[in-house]
Amino acid sequence: MWAALRTGQTGVKWKRQQPLGFYIADFVCFEHGLILELDGSQHAEEAGRAYDAVRTEYLEGRNFRVLRFWNSEVRGNLVGVLEVILGALGE
Repeated sequence: MWAALRTGQTGVKWKRQQPLGFYIADFVCFEHGLILELDGSQHAEEAGRAYDAVRTEYLEGRNFRVLRFWNSEVRGNLVGVLEVILGALGE
């Protein structure tokens, strides 16, 4: 994912592992207020989902939009993931 974002495939600048308040975003585009989170299997567990909900609420409260993708989705369908990101950037 980082290689695609870093090489400009979305046409905007991204920061990686960016501290935002209490949290660290996987990828953030400040220009569009968009955060991308890549989730592994621990996020499917109840505790992980609860933590993610609180985290997302915090970030959205600071005027960010959060998109979440499973690691397996990024590995198996990067083109599709980039299409979703480009759609969100165009909104």
